[in-house]
Amino acid sequence: MAQSPTARKAQNNYLLIILDSCRYDSFVRARPKVMRSLGKVEKRWSYASWTSPSHYNLLMGLLPHTSPKHVYASEYYKHDILRYNERLGAEDISFRSLVPRLNLPTFLKDSLGYKTHAMVSLPVLNPKTPLNTGFDSYRLMDKHNDMRAMVHELRFHEEQPTFYILNVGETHYPYALPQEPPDQWPRISGVHGVFKHLDDEVVGGKLLKKKDKFFDDKKLAELQARQIKAVKYIDNVVEEMFDLLPKNTYVTITADHGELFGEDGYFGHGPIFHEKVFEVPFVEGKLR
Repeated sequence: MAQSPTARKAQNNYLLIILDSCRYDSFVRARPKVMRSLGKVEKRWSYASWTSPSHYNLLMGLLPHTSPKHVYASEYYKHDILRYNERLGAEDISFRSLVPRLNLPTFLKDSLGYKTHAMVSLPVLNPKTPLNTGFDSYRLMDKHNDMRAMVHELRFHEEQPTFYILNVGETHYPYALPQEPPDQWPRISGVHGVFKHLDDEVVGGKLLKKKDKFFDDKKLAELQARQIKAVKYIDNVVEEMFDLLPKNTYVTITADHGELFGEDGYFGHGPIFHEKVFEVPFVEGKLR
């Protein structure tokens, strides 16, 4: 493949890891040692409140944002896209570089000579959606909660850099680890979910009154504890992954949106406007 002058300057493989539904305080409470080794963990904000629209933004190159005051939105976008020069080990990447397609995999593939791959866990991200644009391969995994299977499928190319997006499902409801039998997963009933079964599980909504259903503070705390446990588990998988990655690899770890565990009467995510749906962790850095 003939590469542009900018492509010859792109030195890094790039992994974008999305912990589905992982809200910021769950990540912090898990204290994941390996993931935190990449750099400072930031509280950022998702552009959307559920999986599909958030991933459209991510694949536009728009990662979860900070919330600066007295800044024009266009200036923030320009500044944020400039960070791709560091992530990719490249030069001269700007917001204008992504126009008119505004599609990160296409830009990486066509302009910088990357091999581009996606492995996703949630059915709403399946390969028949428009998300599958600009990828050499795009795979819906056999299980929704098995990041380790993704790690075993990672392949890198000596002759050109590689980009992966990994949508990780262990942190999504029911917050189940691969070895946990499905009959032991929590089952949620009594949720007013506008898109209740959109991703084969409850997305979220307003809780019914306690007298009508089983929701209580203890049960909701147990559900968040499951998400925290999932983050700790993923940290071990990430440690295994880091041992396999080439050293010239830059890794960004974040979430597509957060989750509600009873705050103001809500559970889950979806068509809900609440800060806990938008709060996500963000940490990134280059392997040394």
